[in-house]
Amino acid sequence: MMNMVHGSDHFDGSRFFNPWGVNNEKSLWDVFSWKIKGGAAAWPEKVDTPKHSLPHPTKDTLTVTWVNHSTFLIQTDSLTILTDPIWAERCSPVSFAGPKRVVEPGVEFDKLPKIDLVLVSHNHYDHLDSATLKRLSDRDAPLILVPLGDKRWLEGEGVKNLEEMDWYQTRSLGDFKMTFLPAQHWSARGMFDRNHSLWGSWGVEVGEMKIYHAGDTGLGPHFKEIREKWGRADVAMIPIGAYEPRWFMKAMHMNPTDALEAYRILEASYAFGMHLETFQLTDEAREEPRLEFHKIRPADLTDKFEVLQIGESRIFNRPVL
Repeated sequence: MMNMVHGSDHFDGSRFFNPWGVNNEKSLWDVFSWKIKGGAAAWPEKVDTPKHSLPHPTKDTLTVTWVNHSTFLIQTDSLTILTDPIWAERCSPVSFAGPKRVVEPGVEFDKLPKIDLVLVSHNHYDHLDSATLKRLSDRDAPLILVPLGDKRWLEGEGVKNLEEMDWYQTRSLGDFKMTFLPAQHWSARGMFDRNHSLWGSWGVEVGEMKIYHAGDTGLGPHFKEIREKWGRADVAMIPIGAYEPRWFMKAMHMNPTDALEAYRILEASYAFGMHLETFQLTDEAREEPRLEFHKIRPADLTDKFEVLQIGESRIFNRPVL
């Protein structure tokens, strides 16, 4: 079924798990208890997408653009990458229900440059949108790296050029080296496939520069492990949203306080917040993660850990910041 590495510490022969003992199981009763308590803030139906121009990288620069949610466009003069791409109207198994986007992507799909590489962190609908992957596959035929357990069914959806990855496996493309790294999360597309596929984060190396995308994760010991085994990121993308109520979300989703702690552990030079303002997945208000993050962020990190506007970019010099 999978390209499974023998002796895995995060696969029991049928399902994946977080090897440091964090329980990611939530019962239907837990979900029911959350929903009947109410308390979800009202989100706007639609928010205007800020207008930003897309920069063009040179041989000496790397550009990072926040498209929406956990989707970033990473560009160099030789390779263009998308992380967890979603251009769908809803992050849902059906087109008529489920979380609906309140803001359009910061880059229109038809205005995307040619995509060479797609990195997928896990199979939840807000991170793995099969329709977007099919569009990218048909248009650009990029290499698409996915966690163990997701290749076969995506091929059934017509997505091509897929490769599965286990934690700490690497894949090179041109001058880039990609490493699939741990995260503290879970997976499912339906009611009967919970944890049948892996989840994780991504480390990308280009020359001396390292870029880290945390995927979807709770605060856990994997951040220290990544810092020790993979190294210090020059640029990191860290989730700060979709975290209320904490009794339900804490193990699997970070809030701004957790995100700052992850940043400290990773010792990243620079970071972006992500996983906010696009789909209402949890109870907090749309603007709460950004406001809370700005409230608690230390003054010395003002220019080092940012929450961009959707569609906004930053340009970094290579090979180091």
